[in-house]
Amino acid sequence: MAGKKKMENLKSLLKKGTEILKNADIEEAGLDAWLLLEYAAGISRAYYYAHDTDEIPTETEETYLKLCAMRAEHIPLQHLVHRAYFMEYEFYVDENVLIPRQDTEILAETAREILHDRKTPAVLDMCTGSGCILISLLAHKADCTGVGADISQKALAVAKRNAENIGVAERAFFVESDTFSADFFQEKDGKFPAKYDMLISNPPYIPTEEIMGLKEEVRSHDPFLALDGREDGLYFYREITAQALKHLKPGGWLLYEIGCGQGSAVAALMEQAGFASVEVKKDLAGLDRVVMGAVPQIDMIQQEDDYV
Repeated sequence: MAGKKKMENLKSLLKKGTEILKNADIEEAGLDAWLLLEYAAGISRAYYYAHDTDEIPTETEETYLKLCAMRAEHIPLQHLVHRAYFMEYEFYVDENVLIPRQDTEILAETAREILHDRKTPAVLDMCTGSGCILISLLAHKADCTGVGADISQKALAVAKRNAENIGVAERAFFVESDTFSADFFQEKDGKFPAKYDMLISNPPYIPTEEIMGLKEEVRSHDPFLALDGREDGLYFYREITAQALKHLKPGGWLLYEIGCGQGSAVAALMEQAGFASVEVKKDLAGLDRVVMGAVPQIDMIQQEDDYV
């Protein structure tokens, strides 16, 4: 008579998961194995250390090993546990949105600094994806309102869910639009429907031919639309910058996240479009990461007209 299968405990199951991920060359196998166990078993580290030798239900074991097998196929951890952290907030994510990344926090932190002393500022987040940039700004500043635009309906559904989860849904509006193509942004009776204190964007900026050279987690599982910056990676910077002044108030700001080699090109686009105080900011690794510029104040424009 066959013996009854010995039930796993948390410690032995974590060891098994770690080995699966190590054998699949997952960079942070131990950490990912733990985070998947935390998710599958619904436990904390404190619980683990107090109960690591307790037997666990077969259903939990099966769920955990299935998740480890999926991670071994280089499906991003965030897609498996449906959460990612950006600034101090937890966001829901899935395969329909770009996973929020720590590099982008430089963009959000810069935006916070600019908006800090502004009363009731309005923000437009172009290519909003998960909504992490816009929503983190609204959550940080209670008198801020904003619009998130994206071409993907599925991405917008994720952004709306995050706005509700983080408690800013009443101050956030989401619109399906290929940059400014939607009726929402069109001129009516000689006026645009809204002017913003800030236009912020982390647009697709990877040149098409470079996408296949990215890590498997990115090239195979992040949405292609969220990566593809067309031939030279600058397509969306051109499209957005060309129309940005129409949608910004005097003294408003345009902020972009950029690829590390795009600072000079994007800064030039903004200067040619009429933005002032254009600046390139570096990330913690010393790489160009943010380009920002201001709409000239009305009195500055008048002074230039008088001089001419």
